[in-house]
Parts: sequence; C-alpha cells; structure tokens
Amino acid sequence: MYYIYVIKKKNKSYIGYTNNLQRRMKEHQAKEPDLIYYEAYRDKRDAKNREMKLKQRGQTIRRLKERLKHSFN
Repeated sequence: MYYIYVIKKKNKSYIGYTNNLQRRMKEHQAKEPDLIYYEAYRDKRDAKNREMKLKQRGQTIRRLKERLKHSFN
C-alpha cells in the first residue's frame, strides 16, 4: 500500500507520501505532529499523483480543508 497523509503542527499543515505510514509517523514523531488525514492507494503512481495535486493545486487542498475544517482551525 501507498499513502498520502496530512499532518498538522502549530497551525501549519504538511502533505506527504510514503509506502509505510507507521514508519513515517515515527519519523515525524520527534516534531510532535498530529496525523489528521490519510488516503491509501494500491498503486504507487496514484498516490504520487494525488500528493502532487494536493501540493500544487490550491483548489484541491482547499476542498480537502473544507472537508476537514475542524482539524485545520
């Protein structure tokens, strides 16, 4: 499985991609982030494309933030 994820720390969000979500969260743990959202994909290309859309297209991340409004406040 491949994952895109959104973590939050001090009113900032970070979007990432990994093939091992548990390992990646442990790596981030030193910075004490909160995992607020993730999506799982079987295909690596699908996960990478979704990550790029979230990072590059403002409208895409805005829609996601609307869905997760309580987590981004």
